[in-house]
Amino acid sequence: MAPLLACSGLGLAYRERPVLEGLDLALGRAEILALLGPNGAGKTTLMRLVAGRLVPDAGTVRVAGRDPRADADARRAVGWVPQEIALWPRLSVAENLGVFASLAGLPRRERRGAVAAMLALAEIEAVGASLVGQLSGGYQRRVNIAAGLIGRPALVLLDEPTQGVDRAARAAIHAMLRRLRRAGTAILVATHDFTEAERLADRVAFLRGGRIVREGPLAALLASLAAGPPERELLLSDIPDDAAERALRRAGFAPDGDLAWREAGSGSGAGPRLDGAALLGRLRAEGVPVSEVRVRAPGLEALYRSALETGPPAAPAPAPTLEPVR
Repeated sequence: MAPLLACSGLGLAYRERPVLEGLDLALGRAEILALLGPNGAGKTTLMRLVAGRLVPDAGTVRVAGRDPRADADARRAVGWVPQEIALWPRLSVAENLGVFASLAGLPRRERRGAVAAMLALAEIEAVGASLVGQLSGGYQRRVNIAAGLIGRPALVLLDEPTQGVDRAARAAIHAMLRRLRRAGTAILVATHDFTEAERLADRVAFLRGGRIVREGPLAALLASLAAGPPERELLLSDIPDDAAERALRRAGFAPDGDLAWREAGSGSGAGPRLDGAALLGRLRAEGVPVSEVRVRAPGLEALYRSALETGPPAAPAPAPTLEPVR
């Protein structure tokens, strides 16, 4: 019994600067795992290692038990969809997919059917004859993902798959990924979009400084926050002056944009935790231009802040028990 993807003790450095250190990760079939972390945490590097584009300095990557760097079958089992649009703008959508089918090693007799299947999966049949360069950014993203899937990989790697797209395109991409999971495909997705991760992921892994500092089933991690107090956010009508900023910090809030301040942790201000109305009145009395207090249940963003701001890296979770890889 083995996971489809198994990374063990991965380490890699660029110019003697560590990018990944002792990273362990497992992913099973029909599972979506979201990678979250700041820029430079090592998310894209990890994906390049899994795709066989880089050689680790330490540790191993195995896809269905094989090394993707050394084994062509293991590389073909991985579909890599980079953040950048990797398409030919002067070719049509169908022509692009046909080229990628050829690059994936599909026999000529199978390419037409593979292109038709990808057009249907991504729901882009209507633009199959259109030049890619004339499509909207959302359609280009969907074609980009379809191109990475043309070889019917068992594992798909997606780096910021919905960056810069509108709501309709994001919904279409999410629907495509859910269809892939139902068909048994494993998906590793790097994203900065907390809402996206909450909607898609079965598990999440938080990266900081090249290490996974927290990892586990999303539902269980969110349930661990349920006993804590709700999150509170202040919306200001104007940028606070120095005195108002000191009052905000005394109350336990930290800036989250020019006109938004969020409560640090579970509320670190001096004295008892005030309810929303009392907090609003106190801050206004101290000259803070507060227009609104928002209260919400803690979500993935709270988990992210907790994982990245506190505590040493956690021990990796054991690999899940899965169906045999065939």
